[in-house]
Amino acid sequence: MTETPWNPLDHPGHYLSRIGRGLTRIGDARLRPLGLATAQLPVLSLLQNGEKRSQKELAALVKVEQPTMAQLLSRMERDGLIRREADPDDRRSSLVSLTDAAIERLPRGRQVLRDGNADMTRGLSLEEVRTLIGLLRRVLDNVEAL
Repeated sequence: MTETPWNPLDHPGHYLSRIGRGLTRIGDARLRPLGLATAQLPVLSLLQNGEKRSQKELAALVKVEQPTMAQLLSRMERDGLIRREADPDDRRSSLVSLTDAAIERLPRGRQVLRDGNADMTRGLSLEEVRTLIGLLRRVLDNVEAL
């Protein structure tokens, strides 16, 4: 029995991986003038309305390991995007929140992301975009269930 040769171009994972890397590269280039980066977006989103969360909570919500979140938060603190304060319920922990500078940049950052999404889906109808989102959500659910 002959096995069919492997061709990554015949599988969605190839395209999803390339799209993810491409969007990160383009997003970082477009966000850089604002002093932001795509890796920061989940934290910025989780704290955007004045929320205060622990590093542990942020790591769990973003689905990254604690050391990865610690490095990201250190860079964000160095860049003046977040501040830390003692957690009144747990003295061993601190709560993270956005600085005024970060909050001020959020509207322009959101516009960069809106523009990027429009560029990415150029040529697709609204219905096609909705279908794509639905399919991608299902694929993500499958991946997260693994």
